[in-house]
Amino acid sequence: MSKFLLTLAYHGAGFCGFQVQKQQRSIQSTMQDAIEQIYGERLPVVGCSRTDAGVHARDYKLTFVTDQSHPCIQLQRIPMALNAALPSDIAVLDAEEVPLDFHVRHDVYEKEYEYLIHDGPIRSPFYTDTVYHYKHRLDAEKLNAAAQAFLGTHDFRGFMAAGSDIGDTVRTVHSVRVFRSNDGLIHIRISANGFLYNMVRIIVGTLLAVAEGRIDSDSLSSVIDSGDRTRAGITVPAHGLYLNRVEFLRKEK
Repeated sequence: MSKFLLTLAYHGAGFCGFQVQKQQRSIQSTMQDAIEQIYGERLPVVGCSRTDAGVHARDYKLTFVTDQSHPCIQLQRIPMALNAALPSDIAVLDAEEVPLDFHVRHDVYEKEYEYLIHDGPIRSPFYTDTVYHYKHRLDAEKLNAAAQAFLGTHDFRGFMAAGSDIGDTVRTVHSVRVFRSNDGLIHIRISANGFLYNMVRIIVGTLLAVAEGRIDSDSLSSVIDSGDRTRAGITVPAHGLYLNRVEFLRKEK
């Protein structure tokens, strides 16, 4: 048997998220369809995270296992073969063979998400479904300074969706950066050892509340420590969010 690790990029607007859902289009089922076309059998696939509907990815990872008796496809040709069977809003960027005991979720050391904001009174039709439109001008330097309160290990139970069934809500944020790129967009980039459901989108909403003066930047540490969801900001829309990078503890074959 062989286990393969795929790197994907996809435009999330047309998907209900990663996980299979009845009568909806998911990343998982779309990849299974393509793999079935290539290998002649519907194989299970395991993803590195359960992304929401509308969230995009530049570096999503998933694995599948195939028996050696299946038709042999050279490793370097797997992306081309799968892309020929995939729709235009998803692509396989890379494929590599990994040990059978490698786990695409449990062996993750760090994930990085990025949220994109177009700030200004006039929305751009070119950013539909890919960038969040915020109508007021933002001070990237001010938000970057405020965002440093999220660094380190905290209990982020106040920064997850209500009703989430998660026992351990402690996460370690390795880095957070807010900056304006040359194209004028605001980028909010956060890396951590893991994320709670909607955690990044609530952090972004909280930073926007700081920009609006509804939360004092000096009180962000208190907001985090309180664990009170009502003290944090809104959950911003999914379409501005990208899974940007995934790093593993090990994956060598």
